[in-house]
Amino acid sequence: MPNLIVVFPSVKVSPSLMMRSRVGNTRVTLATVISAFRDGSTAEEIVQQYPSLNLADVYCVIGYYLRRTSEVDAYLQKRRNDAEVSRNQNESRFDPSDVRARLLARRSAK
Repeated sequence: MPNLIVVFPSVKVSPSLMMRSRVGNTRVTLATVISAFRDGSTAEEIVQQYPSLNLADVYCVIGYYLRRTSEVDAYLQKRRNDAEVSRNQNESRFDPSDVRARLLARRSAK
C-alpha cells in the first residue's frame, strides 16, 4: 500500500502515525472525524459533537478524505483488521470472562 501523507496547516498524517494522528491541537483522531462523516454527520455536526475541533480543520480532513477515499478506506480497514488481531491476541492471553467478578473479589480482599 502506498504511503498516505496529509499535510495541512493543522492536519498532519503519515502512515505510521495515522492511527494516533490528531486533528489540530485536539485529542480527536482523524479516524474519528472520518467515521463521523461516513456515518452521515456534516462538518458542523462533527464540531458540535467535538467542540475542541476547528471547523476549518474538519473541512480539511473531509476534503482529503473525498479526494483520496480509496486510500483512506484501505487504511481504516487495515486499522480495523489490526485491532481485531490485537483483540484476539489479548483475549487469548487474558480471559475476559468474569472480569467484573474478579475485580470485585480483588476489591473486597483489600
